[in-house]
Amino acid sequence: MKLNKGRSQQIGLFHLHLYPMKRYFLEIAYDGSSYFGWQRQPSQISVQQEMEENLSKLFSNQPIQVVGCGRTDAGVHAKQYFLHVDLPEIADTNQFYFKLNRMLPASIAVYSMKEVDAEMHARFNATARTYRYYIHQKKDPFREGLSWHVPQELDFEAMNEAAKHLLGKQDFTSLSKLHTDVKTNICTVSHAEWKNGQSEWYFEITADRFLRNMVRATVGTLMDVGQGKIPPTKIPEILSAMDRGAASTSVPAHGLYLWEITY
Repeated sequence: MKLNKGRSQQIGLFHLHLYPMKRYFLEIAYDGSSYFGWQRQPSQISVQQEMEENLSKLFSNQPIQVVGCGRTDAGVHAKQYFLHVDLPEIADTNQFYFKLNRMLPASIAVYSMKEVDAEMHARFNATARTYRYYIHQKKDPFREGLSWHVPQELDFEAMNEAAKHLLGKQDFTSLSKLHTDVKTNICTVSHAEWKNGQSEWYFEITADRFLRNMVRATVGTLMDVGQGKIPPTKIPEILSAMDRGAASTSVPAHGLYLWEITY
């Protein structure tokens, strides 16, 4: 790997602040089973920490900070995740992320790397995010930790009828983690549907933004609909209550995937 400078130089023999910086977007995916979410934590390992520490190794252990497209909770996976990072100009991005992939643990993969405008922001320029929550109803050791085993019979037609009430611009306080630091709990949901996959079902939801724990609380509430504990028509009442206690218990993290980011 070489920098785009007039003279050849080993990557470990310079100071980052002395070089013109370029912004790069990296597309990654990760199995979140062994991580305490995306965001750095004081005493727990996170995906962000893994990315920053391994990038730093490519630059003589100089500190490097990355900015992700959003948070994921402990144990949550990402099929598609974007981050941006400012680095000295890289002559061969393919070779760069090939080296980075070899350094990262097997649970994290880098799929692409490209230079973008300096104003591009992985979080704030995202226009929509899609999550999927996977369940399987037949015990399967190959889905353990990656999908939630739910042996109970479920009425997916009723669950989809309930999901229609999630669409549009609404306050999702009832389906959000309590005491978060966001300024508003208003989200616009454009798609919400249960779909039948191969030997499994998954709930897919797309919105302009998501609150903490929102998808897991939503799935838990829809599961209660599917088991006949609450009617589909109660969803508007739950939302209008703006009270987390009005909704159902959140489902486990290991079935949840950040599936797609739209820019």
